Amino acid sequence: MTDTRDGCLRVGQMAPDFSATAVVDQDFKIVKLSEYRGKYVVLFFYPLDFTFVCPTEIAAFSDRYSEFEALNAEILGISVDSEFAHLAWIQTDRKMGGVGDLNYPLVSDIKKDISAAYNVLDPDSGVALRGLFIIDRDGVLQHSTINNLAFGRKVDETLRVLQAIQHVQTNPDEVCPVDWQPGDKTMTPDPVKSREFFAEV
Repeated sequence: MTDTRDGCLRVGQMAPDFSATAVVDQDFKIVKLSEYRGKYVVLFFYPLDFTFVCPTEIAAFSDRYSEFEALNAEILGISVDSEFAHLAWIQTDRKMGGVGDLNYPLVSDIKKDISAAYNVLDPDSGVALRGLFIIDRDGVLQHSTINNLAFGRKVDETLRVLQAIQHVQTNPDEVCPVDWQPGDKTMTPDPVKSREFFAEV
């Protein structure tokens, strides 16, 4: 695993690889980030199982999984809980604060190495902040955002950013302006050609 504890992990760098136990379809499986090369990966950290904001996020990403799958993307959720805690949480009904069956792996970072490598480990609480990273098909980190513990993320925005990343990688002569959605007009990053975009907006 790449050591990034000096705090210098940035977009444009290779995402730190890891190998860890995950719960997949209520079974334990070793998951390696590098095995997802050729796919986009939405990697998100959350503080703890059996808490409050966390199940809302985890369930929302699972419910929207097919939309990510259609974009050649995999989702991986990670916390510092053990795989046994993950399994117990998955086996708990949503009405009781559990997450139920999930469409993507929940990874155990019980040694906290992965959280440290992605610079989301909060030293005071000993848990991961709500970090979300989008990694491209070549393993390059393209997007990162970190929320504090008390508020969750938005699935729609994660999808929008993923689609923007894919668009500019497919169309390297274009950039996506604010609030860009698929089908919206893009911009040519050129002092003269960009005037066409600005003239329209």
